[in-house]
Amino acid sequence: MTRPLPGAVVTPGGHPATTTATATYVFAVCHGCDPAVLTGLAGQAAGAPVRLLRFGSLEAVVQDVPAEMFGEEALRERLADRAELEHCARAHHAVVAAAAGRAPTLPLPLATLYLSDERARAALREDENRFRSVMGRIAGRVEWGVKVYAAPGRPPPTRPERTGPTTTAPTTTTLTATAPPETTSAARTNTRPGHAYLDRARGARRAREERQEAGLNAAASVDRALRDIAVAGRRLRSHDTGVTGAGRVQLLNAAYLVDEGREADLIGAVELLRTSPGYERVELEVTGPWVPYSFVDGGDLDADQ
Repeated sequence: MTRPLPGAVVTPGGHPATTTATATYVFAVCHGCDPAVLTGLAGQAAGAPVRLLRFGSLEAVVQDVPAEMFGEEALRERLADRAELEHCARAHHAVVAAAAGRAPTLPLPLATLYLSDERARAALREDENRFRSVMGRIAGRVEWGVKVYAAPGRPPPTRPERTGPTTTAPTTTTLTATAPPETTSAARTNTRPGHAYLDRARGARRAREERQEAGLNAAASVDRALRDIAVAGRRLRSHDTGVTGAGRVQLLNAAYLVDEGREADLIGAVELLRTSPGYERVELEVTGPWVPYSFVDGGDLDADQ
């Protein structure tokens, strides 16, 4: 997500729009985009063409939208509805993707609006140098998303005892000693129900802790492996179970900036990790390629969010 632009007047939590009939919605900033690729795109307002607005040496991809529908209160209500939020996000992405398919493109956040073309041009012009710098960094690169979830209900894998350097995993044999009948009987007599319950509770807690630790270690290994392939990586805020689903705990939510042409390397690395020992407790999800939304704010590319 990029930082708020100077002069933006209608954003969630921002300043309300005035009573002007239309506002200027800005989807992205690009350089050398062919306006023909925007023809027919619906954008955020049916019937209003998506067009280019030149400022300095760059162009903004914009559209006139009804100001009353994009005022602070109206926009907050619309984006609070999940279905409406998804609709707006998909419309925004469709325009950004169309421009990015033809020219270096820097996507702007959902619902970046200005009172007029003149306000938009003036505000964007102030950030022209930053835009050019970011576009130079993401040109020829795409974003891939990787999420790691704890696999529910899977028992922890057996950890074989190491007997020394070897190229293959050692085979272990578990021997179970059987207590003499009289010892077992005495144990039953002396074991209280409350003690047995506490033992089971402690065992269950230890098992949960071991699964959590193993899952976090696997997620960290995934992140390290993919950063070796990517130009940059960014760990994003993890989603809670309200988004991922009940019992589906997210251990890693990350984005990776990858050179075009190296997609197969990233996918191959993920597939290799999926089948590697130690990853039985996690599930890996890969999405992409995307326009590099997570790498356009000009900050530290390897910073967590």
